[in-house]
Amino acid sequence: MRASRPTRRTSLAVLATAVCLGLTAGSPAVADTSQFQEQYRPQVHYTPAQNWMNDPNGLVYYQGEYHLFYQYNPNGNSWGDMSWGHAVSTDLIHWKELPLAIPRTDDEMIFSGSVVVDTDNTSGLGTRKNPAMVAVYTSAYNDGRQAQSLAYSTDRGRTWTKYTGNPVLDIGSHAFRDPKVQWYAPTRSWLMTVSLADEHKVEFYSSKDLKSWKLLSEFGPAGATGGGWECPDFFPLAVDGDPRHVKWVMVVNINPGGIAGGSGAQYFVGDFDGTTFTPDDNGSYTPPAGTVLQDFEQADYGAWTTTGTAFGTAPATGSLPGQSAITGIEGTGHANSFHDGDSTTGTLTSPAFTATSDYLNFKVGGGNHPHNPNAVTDPQPTPTGTVLADFEGDTYGDWTATGTAFGTAPAQGTLPGQQSVTGYTGHGLANSFLQGDATTGTLTSPTFTIDKKYLDFQIGGGTHPANSDSPTTVELVVDGKTVRSATGSNNEQLDWASWDLSDLQGKTAQIKIVDQNTGGWGHINVDQVVLSDTQAKPQSSETAVNLIVDGQVVQSATGSDSETLHWASFDLRPYKGKQVQVQIADLNTGGWGHIMADQFTTASQPALSTLQRAHWVDFGKDFYAAVTYNDAPRGERTMIGWMSDWQYAGNTPTTPWRSAQSLPRTLQLRTVGGRLQLTQQPVQSLNTLRQGPAVALNHVTVRPGTTALPSRGNGKALDIDAVFSPTDAKKFGLKVRTGAGQETVIGYDTANQRLYVDRTKSGAVDFDPNFPGVQTAPLKPQKDGKIHIRVVVDWSSVEVFGGQGEAVITDQVFPDPSSQGVQLFAEGGSARLDSLKLWHLGSYRSK
Repeated sequence: MRASRPTRRTSLAVLATAVCLGLTAGSPAVADTSQFQEQYRPQVHYTPAQNWMNDPNGLVYYQGEYHLFYQYNPNGNSWGDMSWGHAVSTDLIHWKELPLAIPRTDDEMIFSGSVVVDTDNTSGLGTRKNPAMVAVYTSAYNDGRQAQSLAYSTDRGRTWTKYTGNPVLDIGSHAFRDPKVQWYAPTRSWLMTVSLADEHKVEFYSSKDLKSWKLLSEFGPAGATGGGWECPDFFPLAVDGDPRHVKWVMVVNINPGGIAGGSGAQYFVGDFDGTTFTPDDNGSYTPPAGTVLQDFEQADYGAWTTTGTAFGTAPATGSLPGQSAITGIEGTGHANSFHDGDSTTGTLTSPAFTATSDYLNFKVGGGNHPHNPNAVTDPQPTPTGTVLADFEGDTYGDWTATGTAFGTAPAQGTLPGQQSVTGYTGHGLANSFLQGDATTGTLTSPTFTIDKKYLDFQIGGGTHPANSDSPTTVELVVDGKTVRSATGSNNEQLDWASWDLSDLQGKTAQIKIVDQNTGGWGHINVDQVVLSDTQAKPQSSETAVNLIVDGQVVQSATGSDSETLHWASFDLRPYKGKQVQVQIADLNTGGWGHIMADQFTTASQPALSTLQRAHWVDFGKDFYAAVTYNDAPRGERTMIGWMSDWQYAGNTPTTPWRSAQSLPRTLQLRTVGGRLQLTQQPVQSLNTLRQGPAVALNHVTVRPGTTALPSRGNGKALDIDAVFSPTDAKKFGLKVRTGAGQETVIGYDTANQRLYVDRTKSGAVDFDPNFPGVQTAPLKPQKDGKIHIRVVVDWSSVEVFGGQGEAVITDQVFPDPSSQGVQLFAEGGSARLDSLKLWHLGSYRSK
């Protein structure tokens, strides 16, 4: 339970709604046209009229229609009751929502999968004259088991019947899902690609009839493995358009552990012989050569000093007692803070040395607990003041509980089935994990008068903010309104939080502890609620390798909740000639509360991490579960991804729908920068949404600062194609959806040769701590030195395609409707805008 994503093993309460197998599914709610004008409602990207949507499923072209099935909750705007929604299009842009295709039943939810057209009637589920469309999907049973099943349609996907012999492939696993099936002509058989999510593997199966499957081979682990492997896809592509030179592309979606820190989609290029996939990149890596500063091969730490007990008195030479097997060690020795388990803390610090090289490279593993510059490292006492609750009694006293999540009395620490809870004070706390994450409830204080400057409290548990459909929060209620709220960080270690109440002095208030979430991390832990004139600071809980200059941490790296050590790098260039230190810190006593490090080496080039070496389909935060169409016309390979991220998907501020699908993208395999890369561009039919003549600019000098485009270029849905020459600018590019202090920045960093999207000021960004940020993608200039950027802007997203489409960044944004400006900008010098064309885009529903 380390991920914020609702676990796909979760069994939800059985719906009272009766669902009959083999009958027509219910229709979606019919909404009037005005419904599609809500704030943030995409006009270019597909969304259902209402309710939750995630992974695209069953992408197939048949009889003139592109079918888009998708994970759908017909009963609400949050994840649950997974069924298959359905929409069709004749051009991949103008979509029509159809009735629910495959609904969940009392004993199974309908997870992701694919659809094929059984032209030769190999399954016997249709006829040669009227072939069946066959859906191969994952049955998620109430006991947690995941297996592959069939449903079929003989009326162009309008109604579906489940195969009576389901499941057709069951290996008894709880993490075996998302089959992608296709016809493999050389063996005249069906080929299934399906994931073993927790093992970071993809398996290949073969069948002659879609019903009986034989295991061919496995692929993985490989590439990025920081999260579960899901929604695999596998397809051939011509290299540089040459049909005589074909490579196979394996797409594996990963959550968490994506390049932008959350959900992501990686790919591998290689060869397939009908049984086995062999990637061109075998994963081997040799870091840049340099001077070893510390390799932990000695009998002790030498001049490095320790505090606490976590690191022991000497380097470890393998796994410590109770620790899983470790991989990635250079030599035999390494620093390891798992002495006596995760409960110990301490630091290991190098002597000061002069930074003379450009980079400090090293290997790091262990827990994913980044350095927090606002946290304190020394223990702090409970702030003095009026204690509203310390939860040390046998009951909640005059606090009122509803529901079942909090029980009738404070918890005495960790509850059954829960990871170890730490960081609370005394013996008791409010803990809503009673009977697991499935329970809900509230715990409310009596009224009190705000007569001190701060309200301090300890908080842990799930990250589900107050503005989500299913919060896990602490809320301050004044005059019947929630005026402050806080949520956990998907961690069982409680930490201090504080609200400044200066503007609420003399008001009557209540504290409400809320758990309305039944998914993963659907609980909250709270302790020591105190009105005080002292502001509590969060306690550092990092497991990190830190670079220290003048007593301050200036760069930091952490593990990935893995016992594998991976390469990382600090940039020493800003500190050349200064005295620096390395400190390895373990200040965490919870799950994965340890850190490992090895092979500190100064070098002239940075070592590349596993994430940096992996090949990414998209470098943004919001492109996941990406799969491609079967049977597309002219052999085209077209991909759609879910435009969200499991870190915050349930919290995005949209209603009555939640989530959109990406633009369909045409894929090619091209040689770019001397290596094969997957390139993407929006499908050509997007141009049908362009309205009026383009706003065109040519040969414009972009001076330092910002320059607004003509007002006729303002808009909420735009297609912008621009070519820049850097000249002497350090950064340059476009700002879209500007106004009222808001902006989404699409820029290019010339020194680092990276395309980036900065959405820190893009509008509503405070609904989840993982949302604001900057996403970057490597992008080298074209041979003539120019930078080509295409941007598709919608009411709540930007999709950015750099170069030939080898660098793609997809991000949601939630600006005010009035923020419609477009600007050019340059920093540290000037750039030249060689050309720009901007089109306004209409709604796909207007056809």
